[in-house]
Amino acid sequence: MPIHPSSAPRGGPGLLLFAGAGLTLAELTAARLDGDVVELGEAYLPADAAETPTLRARSLAPLVTPDVALIHASAAWVHGALAEPPARHSLQRAVPWRLHQRWGRRFVYRDARIPAEDVVSIGGVGVATVERTIADLLRRAEPGDRELAASLARGHPAAVTASLAWVDGHRSRAGTRAARETLRAWRRGDQDEVTR
Repeated sequence: MPIHPSSAPRGGPGLLLFAGAGLTLAELTAARLDGDVVELGEAYLPADAAETPTLRARSLAPLVTPDVALIHASAAWVHGALAEPPARHSLQRAVPWRLHQRWGRRFVYRDARIPAEDVVSIGGVGVATVERTIADLLRRAEPGDRELAASLARGHPAAVTASLAWVDGHRSRAGTRAARETLRAWRRGDQDEVTR
């Protein structure tokens, strides 16, 4: 069966294929089994196409509204630090008003507003910046967060200094001391610290 990319939500023509936009879920599943497409977030991508941050973000467009931004592991996945998207996506409110939406079990939602300067639009989807994502992961210090932050830092070495500046500008937040120490070590180029 020939596969023809359809238009992706919130964007022009793209490589992403969504169920119901020209092909059914059964047809896309059959194409995946035949090796013609691979799953990418909530979409499918031709098997010979390269994944990009834009395609990763666009693949999640059916799940998120313009009122929120992807954060933590979800943002790290979009920025290329994870091979697979997290099982539960992390979202944060990106508008001044409170949202009265139920996100369901597929999401972890933070109602505190993420400032506009900490969000970048990728493929029409709000995503926490690389430096904010690194800082957030280090400040949270949940299992796997440090390793994920290190992976993101290795892929975006210039973001380490920007992350340190972000942490220094937000001293009152929990976890900033440990995050600052880690970022300073990474900035010094202590590779053992980055890979630990």
